Amino acid sequence: MTLILVRHGHVEGIKPEKFRGQIDLPLTHVGRSQAAMTAHYLERFGPFDAIYSSPLARCLDTAAAIGRVYGSDPISLPELIDINYGIWQGRTREAVSQEDPVRFQSWMTRPDLTVIPGADTLQTVQSSLVKALQMFREHHEGKTVVAVGHDSSNRVMLLTALDMPLSRYWSFRQDPCCVNVIVFDGFRCTVGRINETAHLDAMQPAVSAAIA
Repeated sequence: MTLILVRHGHVEGIKPEKFRGQIDLPLTHVGRSQAAMTAHYLERFGPFDAIYSSPLARCLDTAAAIGRVYGSDPISLPELIDINYGIWQGRTREAVSQEDPVRFQSWMTRPDLTVIPGADTLQTVQSSLVKALQMFREHHEGKTVVAVGHDSSNRVMLLTALDMPLSRYWSFRQDPCCVNVIVFDGFRCTVGRINETAHLDAMQPAVSAAIA
């Protein structure tokens, strides 16, 4: 099975960065344009057996743009949802770093050992994603599927696929509408692309203006 793992397009709160988590944000105009460009770029990887998405609007809208190109409706999958940041959700990084400096520093250095009050842990996120991966492999053997997720969930998915520890969470970037390609062959997994965004180069001036 080949998994095309995509992050959703641009939303408010990326810069200055907020702990968006499970707040249901819509795509911005830039995000919708990124989703449309990504949909056409993915033509080279098709046909797709299915398109899955986190149930949050920013992912569903990105997945719908992909689905329109292929005549396929996305399937909402709760296991792909973003991490719940508990008491940090909706707060900026700057505010949290000032109000909860010890725990914030822990999150930035050892996120796998950090427990935010009321939040999911990375282990909780990984448990949900393992269920999603198992379902993909059982139902789409030998096929290609698309999954549209979030910065955090995609990082954890890549670590899980590569059998890397959650302590390496910050080792990957996941930019808006990036593309990752993960190939499963029996018990072997190969990651062919990580955080690919060259298909969005024409959008860079608009992105820069949006986050200025």
